[in-house]
Amino acid sequence: MSGNDLDGLALSANDALFLDFDGTIAELGPDPDAIAIPAGTGADLGRLAARLGGAIVLLSGRDLRDLAARTPATVWRAGGHGLETVAPGQPLPAPPPPPPDAVLAPLRAVARLPGVRLELKGPVAALHYRAAPAAEVRCLAAAAAAVSAAPGLLRQQGKMVVEVKPVAAHKGLALRALMAREPFAGRRPVMIGDDTTDEDAIAAARALGGVGVKVGTGPSAATLRAPDPAAVRTWIGREATRA
Repeated sequence: MSGNDLDGLALSANDALFLDFDGTIAELGPDPDAIAIPAGTGADLGRLAARLGGAIVLLSGRDLRDLAARTPATVWRAGGHGLETVAPGQPLPAPPPPPPDAVLAPLRAVARLPGVRLELKGPVAALHYRAAPAAEVRCLAAAAAAVSAAPGLLRQQGKMVVEVKPVAAHKGLALRALMAREPFAGRRPVMIGDDTTDEDAIAAARALGGVGVKVGTGPSAATLRAPDPAAVRTWIGREATRA
């Protein structure tokens, strides 16, 4: 198996596949609202879900309803870093409440800076500064102030984003919880992701005897690498049609 790409990774019918969305199957961009996957990838995900007995999950930091609007209903979707999960074909739950005003106040203040965007994803709040990289220090400080305003929160930095989220919003915990239920139980977990929060799920997958794949550069607990989302989409297409 290559340590640089997905060429040597072949899924069996007894695997469970966990995929991040942004930066993993969809390219990152300055506007999170503009991110999408090609229609062909959506169809490939549906075919791959059928091959894996339904054991495929899109595990994202996006709000569940936002994630569902961008991805096919033929696969499981887990939003808010796993806080909310919906099975294929099931109705979406009502949105959970946002963080309290005391938490949001420092985030809203820094979001007034040009190029900084505050995204509310239920109880998760994210400051995006990809369009204003010079604002990173102020965004991190605002997130630290937000975390100190209420118990049970943590700050997690990603690629040009910093999030304030409940401690329970953890992709590793989400992967473990899903692996304890059907149709995932008893399978080998395969987790593919690109960012800090994905490392939690990569570590959980490996601890359960599975595989982790890191998309892009940077340190990782993963044993395999994929260069970019285009390579992951190509691999999904290949695996969807594997006999």
